[in-house]
Amino acid sequence: MRLSRRTLGVALAGAVALTSAVPALAQQASQALSSESVIETIKKRGVIKIGLSLFVPWSMRDKTGELIGFELDVGRKLAEDMGVEAEFLVTSWDGIIPALVAGKFDAIISGMSVTAQRNLTINFTDPYAYSGLTVLANRQMTEGFTLEDFNNEDVVFATRRGATPAVLIPELFPKAQMLQFDEDRAAAQEVLNGNAHATMAAQPTPNRESANYPDTLYVPFDKLWDPRGEAFAIRKGDPDALNYFNNWISHSWRIGWLKERHDYWFKTTDWADQVSQ
Repeated sequence: MRLSRRTLGVALAGAVALTSAVPALAQQASQALSSESVIETIKKRGVIKIGLSLFVPWSMRDKTGELIGFELDVGRKLAEDMGVEAEFLVTSWDGIIPALVAGKFDAIISGMSVTAQRNLTINFTDPYAYSGLTVLANRQMTEGFTLEDFNNEDVVFATRRGATPAVLIPELFPKAQMLQFDEDRAAAQEVLNGNAHATMAAQPTPNRESANYPDTLYVPFDKLWDPRGEAFAIRKGDPDALNYFNNWISHSWRIGWLKERHDYWFKTTDWADQVSQ
């Protein structure tokens, strides 16, 4: 069937109009998505709310009760660069992801390692730190143990509830028992008191604890398990926030600020006199 010039003109005009409308619709959708980003919420509020849990030297309280640590430096610097204030909300580790999803804070900055399981619920930025896990053991209870000896039904591990070691310990030592606590410090204290044979934690905590109590605690293996990056965690569906935080982390690595702060908290003990041992 032959089309008249009028019919063909109408069809071409409609096609042009549709083609022109697609970019406009896409731009409107992009603008709507941007306006809903947590970045806009933070700017309007003038405060970034950061969820964290306490574990040395990532985040802890000094002798006056004030929060200090690597995460506090990161959060405050991030807020300064955004032109806002930082508000830190201390949250138990096993409830920190549900609290983020529920909107209790804008991001988790708490040494959270990236895992596939967590990524099903939340999004991760690029890493802002790197560490690995190792075993800290009670010397009297375990000296001379091989790695296989820790995989025994008479061996008790202590760990922080909901943290990566709580998942990894049953995989590495399926026969061992496991006690769970709200903080890393409580788990280490159980080993120090002789109520547990060992714990597993991210370095430098095991090295620092063994140096503080050399007669009781030691690191039996020169091995890191589950080495991976730690990242900010944010709610899903927010590409603007992911873009901003990734760019901030990348810039902070390039200028050496993240490395300098990480080295201070993880490779020195210059800050140790600020906290109770």
